[in-house]
Amino acid sequence: MGIAQKLFDRNPEPNTSLWNSMIKGYAQIGFHQKVIFSFGQMKSMDLSAPNRYTFPIVLKSCLKCNALREGEEVHCAVIKSGFKGNPFVGTTLIEMYSGWRLIGAAYRVFNEMVDRNIVAWTAMINGFILCHDLIKARCLFDLAPERDIVLWNTMVSGYIEVGDMVEARKLFAQMPKKDVMSWNTILQGYAINGDVEACEGLFEEIPERNVFSWNGLIGGYARNGFFLDVLDAFKRMLIDGDVLPNDATLVTVLSSCARLGALDLGKWVHIYAENNGYKGNVYVGNALIDLYAKCGMIKNAVDVFRSMSKKDLISWNTIIGGLAMHGRGADALDLFSQMKNGGVVPDGITFIGVLCACTHMGLVEDGLAYFQSMVDDYSIEPQIEHYGCMVDLLARAGHLPQALYFVRKMPMEADAVIWAALLGACRVYKNVEVAELALEQLSKLEPKNPANFVMLANIYGDLGRWKDVARLKVAMRDTGYKKVPGCSLIEVNDSVVEFYSLDERRPETKEIYGALRGLTKLCRSHGYVPDLQELGQFSSG
Repeated sequence: MGIAQKLFDRNPEPNTSLWNSMIKGYAQIGFHQKVIFSFGQMKSMDLSAPNRYTFPIVLKSCLKCNALREGEEVHCAVIKSGFKGNPFVGTTLIEMYSGWRLIGAAYRVFNEMVDRNIVAWTAMINGFILCHDLIKARCLFDLAPERDIVLWNTMVSGYIEVGDMVEARKLFAQMPKKDVMSWNTILQGYAINGDVEACEGLFEEIPERNVFSWNGLIGGYARNGFFLDVLDAFKRMLIDGDVLPNDATLVTVLSSCARLGALDLGKWVHIYAENNGYKGNVYVGNALIDLYAKCGMIKNAVDVFRSMSKKDLISWNTIIGGLAMHGRGADALDLFSQMKNGGVVPDGITFIGVLCACTHMGLVEDGLAYFQSMVDDYSIEPQIEHYGCMVDLLARAGHLPQALYFVRKMPMEADAVIWAALLGACRVYKNVEVAELALEQLSKLEPKNPANFVMLANIYGDLGRWKDVARLKVAMRDTGYKKVPGCSLIEVNDSVVEFYSLDERRPETKEIYGALRGLTKLCRSHGYVPDLQELGQFSSG
């Protein structure tokens, strides 16, 4: 655009077509303020006047950069230029005012349009949907002189957005013609609203599926926490072979592998992505960094990061957070410096990784400095996660009074994570007073979590206060809740298998416990002695 602007500036009398080319060029690269500025320059020159191609681009740019006053001025220019009745310009005006939720102004434009085509009707109905006025949207939908597939899908999507899947499905059933987009819309609706069973049922009904159909099912599983089903659906998609996965499919599958610890399948997806044209894809790259970091392969995560020719903010955040999580705080802080030197502006998530790195290294002063820099240099308002990192940093370093002070001066109420961090630090530093205060708060926030009682009981046990241990044991029993059994996920024969503590549900139980006994004997033969003190305090619980 810089070269285009220089060529444009050489023309002493640019015509409307040239102005439109420049305005469109700036809009395409997201320079919406420049679009508005160029429009002002164009109007100031009497030699060229805006036309029906100019106004829609400028109006969209006004919406994109939230320039309400300028948008109203362009609307005035539309009226003065005689384009008030143009359906293309009028539709863009409806979209602009609807985007600002000025539905009255949008509806006035709609009423003043002489030639209202189906695109204008769709824009107006969508405006009411954006303002959550489904009654008026449906009234207008019923009045529409003609309805194409886009209008039907828009109305169905409106019901989905407000969570009314009954009405959405009823309207979907009335559609005279359904294309794959229509099926995908209702499929996504069930996924978004958490009805996985209906999502599965509808998927089987779809006459012709495309990649978005598969992504709707796979994404629905992921959104609702059914990560094992994500992997099963992905395998089925590959076996069917009619539709190839795209980058969105691979990202969802890799994220599910990360959640399950399914490293072998994740590695297979990595090879698949490279062999199918996704090697340089930034979204797949980010998902791979996340996978390897969460599965303990931080070197692989760093290798993926280094190999990426294009990196976005998420790339930097993921690797910084991954390094911090693995205790490699120095590397995380070094990358943070590289990120800033490269002109990438950090956000709140970046600073969570940075503060975690400081926590693992015990860098209290640096952590406080980064926290202040986040506010002063980047105008980022600290969220509860940032305060939680600071409390954890101070508490782990043994500064429990300062950590407690930090909790009390927070602008929001501390959550269970923050109080649990304090309670955990109290175990290390044998601070009973702060531990009792933390348990009091945790009992209010998590009354059904017996693990908090166990933590304080361990502190009492370390100090030899067995009467207090017994008292807490009774208090925990009185809650009526038991500690959730430990759970592990492992990969076996290309599948992920879930095991609970003392699990006897599987047909291979005898072999599993035989192997466990063999491993236990092997460990003990090498001098390993388990610490059973903590288990003993609550063994009957």
